[in-house]
This record gives sequence, structure tokens and C-alpha cells, in this order.
Amino acid sequence: MAEEDGKKQLLHLVFGGELKSLKSNDFRDLDKLDIVGIFPDYASALTAWKGKAQASVDNAHMRYYVVHLHRLLDPEGRASGDKS
Repeated sequence: MAEEDGKKQLLHLVFGGELKSLKSNDFRDLDKLDIVGIFPDYASALTAWKGKAQASVDNAHMRYYVVHLHRLLDPEGRASGDKS
């Protein structure tokens, strides 16, 4: 996939759920987290995040996040092209 076309995989996780309070990042029910998926680059993760965020706009407590998994896997930043 990404490595085959010469691009380095920079994995991103998109997930969300309902928050207990608008002032925190504590989720109301961890069993109900929506794991949207893992994406090979930031652009595709952002597209998925936008779709989920826009679909849940009527619920002020619902939040979606993009997690830069590649930064957790390579905390020293050795991956070339790491701009996201």
C-alpha cells in the first residue's frame, strides 16, 4: 500500500465517544467508544474524522480524535517525512 508507492506509512487512529463533561476528555462509557479505524496517513484520517465529527454535531458531548500512532511507534521521530 503506502510503502509500495514510495510513501512511508504514518499510521493514525480515529476514534470517539461521548464525554462526561465538556470540560474534560473523560468518556462517559468506554464500552461505547467508536473506533473508526486506523489509516495510513493523516489526510485519510482527517477525512474520516471530519465525517464522524459532522455526523455527531447535534450531540455537544460527542468528540472524535485523531491519534498519531506513528509517533507512539517511533517516539524519536526517525521516520522520514514525518510532518503530521
